[in-house]
Formats: sequence, structure tokens, C-alpha cells
Amino acid sequence: MSVLNQKTINESIKFNGVGLHSGLDANLILKPAEPNSGIIFKRTDLKTDNIIIPNIFNVSNAAFCTTISNESGASVSTIEHLMGALYGMGIDNVMVEIDNKEVPILDGSAKLFVEAISKTGIKSSEAPLKIIKIEKKIEFQDGKKTISIEPTKISLDIDFELKYANDLIGTQRNVVKVFESDLTEIFNSRTFCLFEDIDKLKEMGLAKGGSLDNAIVVKNDEILNEKGLRNEKEFVNHKILDCLGDLYLAGHKIIGKLTCSQGGHKLTNQLLRKVFSDNSNYSLFEIKEKNLPHSLLNRNQLKSIA
Repeated sequence: MSVLNQKTINESIKFNGVGLHSGLDANLILKPAEPNSGIIFKRTDLKTDNIIIPNIFNVSNAAFCTTISNESGASVSTIEHLMGALYGMGIDNVMVEIDNKEVPILDGSAKLFVEAISKTGIKSSEAPLKIIKIEKKIEFQDGKKTISIEPTKISLDIDFELKYANDLIGTQRNVVKVFESDLTEIFNSRTFCLFEDIDKLKEMGLAKGGSLDNAIVVKNDEILNEKGLRNEKEFVNHKILDCLGDLYLAGHKIIGKLTCSQGGHKLTNQLLRKVFSDNSNYSLFEIKEKNLPHSLLNRNQLKSIA
């Protein structure tokens, strides 16, 4: 078996926790899945029409978190940290069973998902990976917010810039090579908000489950969390985690370079919708070789299945 084959988890993994925005308690179980099944969500609290596929065109809301829905209106929200963990850990196929409408926020990052998957272990299959390769540069802009994706030879690079008027957060930028970099700081970085925005969020019916246990709160030039930040660039690193999770809604791993300034869930989804609106923007490939490290992916090892 090789890193170029599809993977799932060795056995089921259980999580329990509160939803960040709904405040509702949820039980979530990750279950091994067969090759080529992809990531599937199942609302076990619903008796019918309870399968929801994380797909860019199934995103029904991208304000403050990513929500996916099926044709019957069943939804699951705040999926981005789990999806980011699955992407970064190389999990291609898994069934996500959940008994409520929002994925537990846990500690506000992907850390606990990653630790549990690492402990349980990953199972490779004989099925080759499928890869989406970006063929031309695609851009999207919304006021001062910009995002683009362009071709690269072998990797997924995310270049993300964050700009806040708050002096403590300020302007942060980080560049990550997803298939090559150590993603520990990305996985460990928590969601965050400004203290003055908390009441606004609650007036909108959001952040009902938010606390200092699952979010960084910044008040003027002070971090209210007792232990401070987990890493120097935790704010922008969390945005990269969100971006990684939202990119996985493409259905497969991506080869390309994404550059974003001041973006978020909505901007990433708008870019992906633009990419997949034209078949000439991308190609879908299947890995032929079985013994090459993922950092050496190139067109010679890829077989078009488009």
C-alpha cells in the first residue's frame, strides 16, 4: 500500500460536544467507509432523507460557518474543522453519523479530531487516489476580499492573508504546502472573535455554544483566554484550517495554488463554484503509480478520468 491509495479509518471514533452556534449537544461517529464512497454525512436523528453530501453546490449557508443541505432541507453545519482534519490526515472515505444539526465545536480547532484519527489509525486500500488539477488561473473578488487559484505542478499551496483593524490581530499572513508541510499548528489553531462582536452574534441567534473553552476572544489588545495563543500565527492559521476544510467540498484533493486576502467560507465557496462552472478550468486524474511520494506527483503519474 502507498500514500497514493485511498484511505479510511481503522475503526469507528466517537465524539460528543456542543455546537458553537446552535448550542445543541451532538453525538458524532466517524465510521470506516469503502473506497470511492467519499465523505458522507448521515443525520441519525432523522428517519428519512438523512444523507447529506459535502459538495460545493450543497453549501446552503457560508456565513460564520459552512452549512451543507440535501434536497429535503436536512442540514449539517460547522463542518469545516472536521473536513480540514480529514483532508490534512489524508482520509478519502468515511461515514459521519451525527444526531443533531451541528458538528461539535470541541476545543474550537481540529486538534481533537486529528488526535483521535491518529490514535485509531488509518487503513489504506488498493483503490488509487483521484486528484483535481487546476488548469488555469481563476479569480474572485468581493470588495477588498480577494481569492484566486492557479495551476501548480505537484502541490496544494495555501497563501492566506488576514487583516483586522484590531491591533492585536492586525495583519497576519502564512503560506502552507498542504501535502508537504507539518500541519500541526494549522490543526491546533482555534476559531476566534472580537469581544465586541459577541452580543451581535447572539442577537443573530449564533454563538450560543461559544465559550473560552472553544474560541479565542480578543478584547482590545488583550486575549481573554487564560493560556493565550497556541502559536504565533493562530489567527491566520485557523483561517487556513477553515479554507482547507472548505476546499475538501470539491470532493477530492486539489493540486493548485490558492491565494486569499481577507476571505472566509463564502469567498472560498464562490471561487470553487466558479472553478467548477467550466470543465476547462480543471481536470480529474487518477494516480497510476503506487510507490511515489505524494510530493512527486506530476502529470506523468496521472491518468485522466474526466
